[in-house]
Amino acid sequence: MTPELEFQVPIDDVPERVTLFADVILPLPLPKLYTYRIPYEMNDEVLVGARVLVQFGSKRVLSCVVARIHEQPPAEYQAKYLLEVIDEKPVVTEPQLKLFMWMADYYLCTLGEVINAALPSALKLSSESKIQLHPNFREETNEWPLSGHEMAILYGLKQKPHLTFTEVGHLLQLTSFHKIIKSLLLKEIIIIFEEIAEKYAPKVVKKIRLSPAFTTDEATLEELFNQLAAKPKQLDVLLKYIQLVPLLQDLSLNEAGLEKNLITSNPHLSLSAINTLIKNGVLEQFDTVVSRFPMLERGPYVMPELSTAQAAARDSVLEYFGEKDTVLLHGITGSGKTEIYIDLIQKAVEAGGQVLYLLPEIALTAQIVTRLKRVFGDRLGVYHSKFSDNERVEVWNGILSGRFQVVIGVRSSVFLPFHGLSLIIVDEEHEPSYKQHEPAPRYNAREVALIMAQYHGAKTLLGSATPSIESYYHSLSGRWGLVTLSERFGEATLPQIELVDVRQEGLKKNMLSHFSQKLVHAIEDTLHKKEQVILFQNRRGYAPFIDCNECAWIPKCRNCAVSLSYHKFSNELRCHYCGYTERKPNDCPACGSTMLKTVGFGTEKIEDELKLLLPQARIQRMDLDTTKKKNSHQQIIEDFENLRTDVLVGTQMVTKGLDFEHVSLVGILSADSIIHFPDFRAHERAFQLFVQVSGRAGRKGKAGKVLIQTANPNQPIFQKVMENDYMGLYEQEIAERQKFRYPPFVRIIQLTIKHPEARPAENAAIALAKALTDRLGPKSVLGPEAPHIFKIRNQFLQEIHIKLDRDSGNLKLIKQQIQEAVFQLVQNKEFKNTRVVIDVDPA
Repeated sequence: MTPELEFQVPIDDVPERVTLFADVILPLPLPKLYTYRIPYEMNDEVLVGARVLVQFGSKRVLSCVVARIHEQPPAEYQAKYLLEVIDEKPVVTEPQLKLFMWMADYYLCTLGEVINAALPSALKLSSESKIQLHPNFREETNEWPLSGHEMAILYGLKQKPHLTFTEVGHLLQLTSFHKIIKSLLLKEIIIIFEEIAEKYAPKVVKKIRLSPAFTTDEATLEELFNQLAAKPKQLDVLLKYIQLVPLLQDLSLNEAGLEKNLITSNPHLSLSAINTLIKNGVLEQFDTVVSRFPMLERGPYVMPELSTAQAAARDSVLEYFGEKDTVLLHGITGSGKTEIYIDLIQKAVEAGGQVLYLLPEIALTAQIVTRLKRVFGDRLGVYHSKFSDNERVEVWNGILSGRFQVVIGVRSSVFLPFHGLSLIIVDEEHEPSYKQHEPAPRYNAREVALIMAQYHGAKTLLGSATPSIESYYHSLSGRWGLVTLSERFGEATLPQIELVDVRQEGLKKNMLSHFSQKLVHAIEDTLHKKEQVILFQNRRGYAPFIDCNECAWIPKCRNCAVSLSYHKFSNELRCHYCGYTERKPNDCPACGSTMLKTVGFGTEKIEDELKLLLPQARIQRMDLDTTKKKNSHQQIIEDFENLRTDVLVGTQMVTKGLDFEHVSLVGILSADSIIHFPDFRAHERAFQLFVQVSGRAGRKGKAGKVLIQTANPNQPIFQKVMENDYMGLYEQEIAERQKFRYPPFVRIIQLTIKHPEARPAENAAIALAKALTDRLGPKSVLGPEAPHIFKIRNQFLQEIHIKLDRDSGNLKLIKQQIQEAVFQLVQNKEFKNTRVVIDVDPA
């Protein structure tokens, strides 16, 4: 909060002019806050949490967030004046600022990196920001008086579709012109955007209404009917309009008009008659800008009555909330956790609080939003990366204004400006998708949510059918509350899980490409019963790679130490790490042979082969390649829900929390690749994936079946999956982690050293490991070593892992020592091109 300032009044009663300074957070990776002097006339305008414009360096103009206001000038440099106040009210709340500072400290990054990730780009202005005419602006109807400078900008935008801030400065011959920009924004003459690709266009709806000349009284309207009596097609249009807009009851309803497509889409009305009425001035057409998040009407929705088990679980959660801030809800798949969430959200909203509902994947939001908007209507906001930047700003402002009491979103939602947050729900809390990898801050939204709740005085509910080992440990140790829901909702039972030994099936000639006959027959039987199938393959694309039968040549990425994956639809080879692509060759570049074959299989190949095996089946694929467009997730899910799709083939997207009534068969095609992975969490993740995808089968009284194809059915993990034995997995994992020093018994910090050349990367890593060992001791520092994929985006990699016991003392001091060692390394001329990435709690 802004500190209270004591103003001393001299004897002559003339107030002393107090010089104030503002510490600001610039959206740059700077280790410290930067201080600016506040002009006297702005003393009362600058607020903590509001944005201001400043000059940084000789030419750059940036917007930044005020973190602190005080009277102490910086000792190291002469403070420049800040240029302009952007916001009359803060856009970042006090709890947000505290959270951002915690994130910078905990995840060993800068506050600028946090604020850069937190704010939608439309809230970040710079000298390279661009302006364009507001799409709704009409010069002939503009009622605002314009100054000479404003007219000059308007003229400039007639010559060019957009101007950068730098170009505006040259046009006006001014160094400070931001008040003029602000004035045009308030008059809705211009809008600001960052990139042409993100160019803002408000949602515009074409409407029609009766010309005001015909709505003065009922007599005038009756005269219009008489005039159109001989023109039945035009009369039909007028009658339809009056049916939809009841003017005879209230003539003032005409002002709002009617969406034009409600008339033009009617097959019984003549389009030419509509256009004639507009041309003759009987109807007038106009555009209106509407919110992308229109006010939603609640209902029709009846809150489901919780089962006895659900109600008991809900009551236990509330009881724990009386004494603990965090509760873990361990509910098996299909147990009805979502109904418990909705019940708790409704209680929080009725008490006047705000709620954040976190999901790990955008794909899940479509189903959940449909259910929640029936309950909470226009009080529900949605926030994820598929939204345009301007849609994200609209949600941001809606939370600040109090319009949205409930927000559902993915990990970036932890940055939103809540002011009355009382409950956070983290669904599928075990999911690695909650971890941000690039760029900084490399945060885990689950952990951030816990701190966020602490700063807001809110409660946190973590939910999962397969909780992370760390979360379950914290619950059993008494740090968090633990509530278990061990029966499925309604009459549903857990699915029957069966292993298919593909090695034996191959010897018996029972494999049809990558499908066992048992799986194909099960799919055919399921479709015959008018039920649906989900097939899970944890790899996208057509094939992991291609190779030459003659010389064994395999195409490699130019930038990374990986083979290129083949994507048949686009007929290209693609790197899944850097995005590099090239056309698939017709012959081998090494030996000239045309004997090139694909090796392995991904979701695209599964879809392709399934269409040949089952030509009558309607098959869709859900992976990163098919869900790039904004609403593609929602469309695929809607098609499957509405039985327009028989078989859904997908990657991990299909495993997480989706609820489909008619799915009775799930097939897991390549289980072994998930188990054999060089990661201490490999068995935990495999169990979670198998159980989660299995849980999609058998809902609402229908018995489900799961077929897992494996070359090694004797793997112990399969027995635990078949018995849904989470406790068996937990006990095995926790014993191994204690023995070999892994979380939750230690904290891990991973340092990745990057350099364009291999030897300097190795030398820098050795030097850094020695510096860290000198500070932390040999027990805590492991490595360096090159990772399995040792080159990505033309950078050679080395890794160092630091393990810190939970009781290792002052964690903040240890992290400072790590930062000092890294800083000294990159300052060394020998390692000048070296970059070190610090990842706290790597996933």
